Amino acid sequence: MFRALYDWTMRQAARPHADRALAVVSFLESSVFPIPPDVMLIPMCLADRSRAFRYAAICTIASVIGGLFGYAIGYFLLETLGRWVIDLYGYGEKWQAFEDAYAEWGVWIILIKGLTPIPYKIVTIASGAAHFSLAVFIIASITTRGLRFFLLAGLLRAYGAPIQDFIEKRLTILGWIFLIALIGGFVVVRYAF
Repeated sequence: MFRALYDWTMRQAARPHADRALAVVSFLESSVFPIPPDVMLIPMCLADRSRAFRYAAICTIASVIGGLFGYAIGYFLLETLGRWVIDLYGYGEKWQAFEDAYAEWGVWIILIKGLTPIPYKIVTIASGAAHFSLAVFIIASITTRGLRFFLLAGLLRAYGAPIQDFIEKRLTILGWIFLIALIGGFVVVRYAF
């Protein structure tokens, strides 16, 4: 299962329009989509390590713009689209506790959750719902998302061949670890507060 998906992703990473697909996934992940852009960023960096920082920049820019879309959902559409996304990720019951924590620790929540596999879209929507400072939100998002994507791209650029060899030899176990981490991120969001 993971081998076929990995081979398909590596083929897609080498295609001419892979940059655009990476930007779309990065944008959507920050506001509504459940799959992180790392799923595309890693194979794209492995397929062409000389473009790793370009790919990280695409992820960062598109993610921050997508975060602004999430912010707008929280600011303007909380009771409609915002509630739907929050409920979709199982956070509806704990929304008030999250808003309270956000009011006290907002910038730290953006910085910490932007680096982790915890769904960033909840943070972007909460930022808008809390009418958090847009300038601070943008700066924190650029910082945290840029750090995450450029660190990953830098490691893949520097150590790409051994990392690719490691991934390919342990693809099944790494696939399961990624899947568990992704699901774990949603569980943490649901039960964190």
